[in-house]
Amino acid sequence: MSYGTDDAQLLTAEVQAEYGRRYGGDGDISPIDLHQFDAPDGHFVMIYVDDVPAAMGGWRRGGPAGELDAELKRMFVRPAYARRGLARAILAELERTAAAAGISRLVLETGTAQPEAIALYLSCGYVEIPAFGFYAAYDDSVHLGKQIA
Repeated sequence: MSYGTDDAQLLTAEVQAEYGRRYGGDGDISPIDLHQFDAPDGHFVMIYVDDVPAAMGGWRRGGPAGELDAELKRMFVRPAYARRGLARAILAELERTAAAAGISRLVLETGTAQPEAIALYLSCGYVEIPAFGFYAAYDDSVHLGKQIA
């Protein structure tokens, strides 16, 4: 699936509003190109429930260790669909497709105002790693990674 679809952009607007609510400002201000999730250097997935877009997530090649890393981005489950295992399903698919693409580690940045996201990643084997990327200098940023290959 392409990150440029109307459904992906709808959910992106919703998650940006949620980030704005939790952190203030306009949400995630790190630059993202619509094509960063295109194969072979990325992958993007959505889950639909009764033909309604319910959850999304993607990875894009690159990270602190270069091309063997990929960064998780745009992980989001609409509140009406929370607690149904959708985030875990998206994460498992992203780990599977990243490993198949030769990625050895997935990394991500999240924030202290998202304790449910941190709990999900920790429960799935992600561990704290040194700060990296756009939010490396932010005090409320949490940096996690997981070896997948």
